Formats: sequence, C-alpha cells, structure tokens
Amino acid sequence: MKVIELKASVSMANDVEADNIRKELKKKGTLLINLMSSPGAGKTTFLSATINALKDKYRIGVMEADIDSSVDAEKIEKLGAKSIQVHTDGMCHMDAGMTHEALRELGDDLDIIFLENVGNLICPAEYDTGASKKVMILSVPEGDDKPLKYPLMFGESDALIISKIDALPYFNFSIEKCEERVKQLNKDIAILPLSAKRGDGLEAWISWLEEAIREWKESE
Repeated sequence: MKVIELKASVSMANDVEADNIRKELKKKGTLLINLMSSPGAGKTTFLSATINALKDKYRIGVMEADIDSSVDAEKIEKLGAKSIQVHTDGMCHMDAGMTHEALRELGDDLDIIFLENVGNLICPAEYDTGASKKVMILSVPEGDDKPLKYPLMFGESDALIISKIDALPYFNFSIEKCEERVKQLNKDIAILPLSAKRGDGLEAWISWLEEAIREWKESE
C-alpha cells in the first residue's frame, strides 16, 4: 500500500514559495514583517503608532489578514499607509501562497510591509509566510505565563513586543519573569516593552525596526 505524507508535502511546497517571496522582496529592497498576536493584544493600535512614527521617512504597506471584516484596513489607510484587507476564508493563518497573492495586490515601491496575521498564538507560528522578520505581541492582560503555553510562537519570533505596559498596575504581570521564560526558548529574541497608547518604549522599537530595514537592504 502506498502512503502519501501529505503534511510534509504541503509544508515543503509552502516553504519553497516562502523562499521565493523573500528573494523577490530582496530585489526590491522591501522588508516584510509577519506580525502575530492573540486577538485584542493591540496589533492595530501598535501598527498605528509605528506608522505615525515612520510614515514621513519610509513607504509603508500593510496587509490586514482576518477571517472577515475590513475594519482594521480602513483604520490603517486613514493614517497614510497603503493597506489591503485579506480574508482567509475561515483559515486561522496566512501561508506563503496567500501572502504572495496579497503582495501582488499591494504593489511595489514600498520600503516595509507589515503582514498583520490572523489573531491566535498557534497557527501563524507554524507557517512560513515569506517574511524576513517575525514579530509577536504579548499584551499585559494576557499574562506572563504565555511562553509556557505557546512555546513555538515565542521560539520562532525575532522580536517580542510586550504591549499595554500602562496596564501593569492593574494586572499580575511580571516583565522580568516573562523575559526569563522567553529567553529560555529563544536567547536571541529582542524583548521590547511598550505602550502604544502613551508612547512609552516606542523609541526602542523604532530603533530595532530601522536597524532591521538597514540590514535587509545592505545584506547580500
């Protein structure tokens, strides 16, 4: 009897397409960031603050991935960034094929593109979208134990944004404990606590992002 390893086959095809996306974006000098978090962690508010800080210096595009609705894309477009809404038809993540199609619709001549992935801490970590950087957001109300429950997401990410730090007085969240748990999974991850609402810590994030843009444009 012949056995077909379908999962491995699908994963391999996705990885090949993801590598092709990176090669295409490299030629254009465009950095693609896969932004991941749970629903309600503050991705759109965080993106809005980032766009406002950088829109006069960089050409920014945003792909808003959701199962339905276009609310987030409309918010982002009003800030002056190029934005498109991507409906995933019930799927809980973006894959390379979806990303490729969305990039064609978004167009060229952009310095940085954010893929705001579907909100959950499981599926998005399992699929390579072709992004060169993976950034995840963990909000203070979610708790500092999430690295223990979703290790793959934290292990795969290049940067962790600890968002809503203005809410620290109201929740049992230890930044030190969270950092310790995350570093055990991923010693190279950048951990950046911030409040997009107040602007606390935003400068450190912008500095990390600009360095990532510079490295991407200059690397072979």
